[in-house]
Amino acid sequence: MMRGSSPDQSKSGNEVVMDALSLLHERVSIANLVEPGPTPEQMDALFKAALRAPDHGALRPWRFLVIEGEARQKLGKLFRQVGQQLNPDAPEAFLEKCEKMPLRAPCLVAVVVRYQEHPKVPQQEQLLSAGAAAQNILLAAYAQGLGAIWRTGWVCDEPLLGESMGLAANERLVGFLYIGSRGPITPPLRPLATSDFVSNWS
Repeated sequence: MMRGSSPDQSKSGNEVVMDALSLLHERVSIANLVEPGPTPEQMDALFKAALRAPDHGALRPWRFLVIEGEARQKLGKLFRQVGQQLNPDAPEAFLEKCEKMPLRAPCLVAVVVRYQEHPKVPQQEQLLSAGAAAQNILLAAYAQGLGAIWRTGWVCDEPLLGESMGLAANERLVGFLYIGSRGPITPPLRPLATSDFVSNWS
């Protein structure tokens, strides 16, 4: 792999392999996502990265649901149903917006945390592990030249949505990862000073 901030363009298509530190320093969330979506090979790389998340007790407290093609419309109808249940007087414009939400990317990955009873691994730690798995997917997407963004919001916290998607009683949605090719609008990388967030403790 190349050193520095330049990606290795030796691979064809959307597949781009970046230097590891450059990836960590430069990744940004990209909301402008277009076709084509990730290939099967790229998707496999995403989930291989997810499975390397920190995981105290080797509980594997996560699973992933891939939503592509017509399944996005089905999910949109669920979003609309949840929105209408929460607010029976919601205007049609709001409900239409809910229904179109999953269409903002060619591919969605629902990240699900699977809580398990363990004397040394509390639920918070399991949730953090699922979050780390989600972050690994975002990093692996960016490394391959894809765009991705992690979306949550009110819809993720509604039991009706989880039940409709087949989640068990011990599971909850961590969020949806929207993935696709990068559109023409890419957010600028805003520099942050590490000194603003880091100090020595004694």
